[in-house]
Amino acid sequence: MDLKVALAIVCLCAVAITTTEAGIPKCCISTKSHIPLEILRRAYKVEWQDGAGVCDIDAVLLYIKRNPRPICLNPKFPTFAKVRE
Repeated sequence: MDLKVALAIVCLCAVAITTTEAGIPKCCISTKSHIPLEILRRAYKVEWQDGAGVCDIDAVLLYIKRNPRPICLNPKFPTFAKVRE
């Protein structure tokens, strides 16, 4: 196979993997048990991570304004434990 063709295929595969979320799931690997109230007030989105699926642990993903990554909280955190019931 020509080197240019092989390089083009590798580049296309790299673009396909990085532009889709099908490549690697985004899972929390650890959780926090406490966050300050002012950070909690800046949350704009909440997602639940199930440990029985692709990810290993149960977690609450809290998306905060001006923060590029979500904060992973323990689902037994008192505020979220009441919501989950």
